[in-house]
Amino acid sequence: MHTPPRVLTVAGSDSGGGAGIQADLKTMLALGTHGMSVLTAVTAQNSLGVQGAWELPAEAVRAQFRSVVDDIGVQAVKTGMLSSPELVETVAGLLADVDAPVVVDPVGVSKHGDSLLAATALDAVRTKLLPTATVATPNLDEVAQLTGVQVEEEADMRRAAAAILAHGPRWALIKGGHLAGDAVDLLTDGDQEHWLRAPRHDNRHTHGTGCTLASAIAARLAHGDTVPEAVAAAKEYVTGAIAAGFRLGGGIGPVDHGWRLR
Repeated sequence: MHTPPRVLTVAGSDSGGGAGIQADLKTMLALGTHGMSVLTAVTAQNSLGVQGAWELPAEAVRAQFRSVVDDIGVQAVKTGMLSSPELVETVAGLLADVDAPVVVDPVGVSKHGDSLLAATALDAVRTKLLPTATVATPNLDEVAQLTGVQVEEEADMRRAAAAILAHGPRWALIKGGHLAGDAVDLLTDGDQEHWLRAPRHDNRHTHGTGCTLASAIAARLAHGDTVPEAVAAAKEYVTGAIAAGFRLGGGIGPVDHGWRLR
């Protein structure tokens, strides 16, 4: 009997199904892994935005994590929405004892511009969470939020990566999707540089791209890929998911996590 690699997501719920825990689990299934979850928050969310968010107690997050890790085990972990200093510190402490690659998506705002991270939690992300990361995957807004570095053009991405790496992750993936032109990302550990480029698709239905990319990286790491291999495979997967993104509700629809099955 074949047991697929096990991947754990520690993130918030998106009731609309496009991002968060829901996007993570769909991605993990699509990439041949068994997805498991630690819920950190519940959101009332749809294609128009986030109408409400309720954080879970730290003890509930800790209990979920221990329940999964102590019995089932994990071969990779992905973190997403951790809205408060207490949750960031709780999850960082739990990750310190896990012998598996960790992908940290330092979620700051939703696709619709809704804040998902308290300003008071930024220091905990910098000093507690980022040092646990095998790969950190900030977008340009999150880079600015965490480091103050403003990326206006592709050449600025090296400076952004250095600022993120200074906080302790082994690799930084700076996502340049907010720049003009092709969708270009920079993956570096401070020595190696990997520039990943993909054509930009004319599709506004891109809800969940960050969650999907980070989860895809974690899934590929669980399969045994190196970090550069995992990121390249994840970039290919999310590019296809963006191209197949579909209308849902009256606003921004989700990427299509099952596009390879169509």
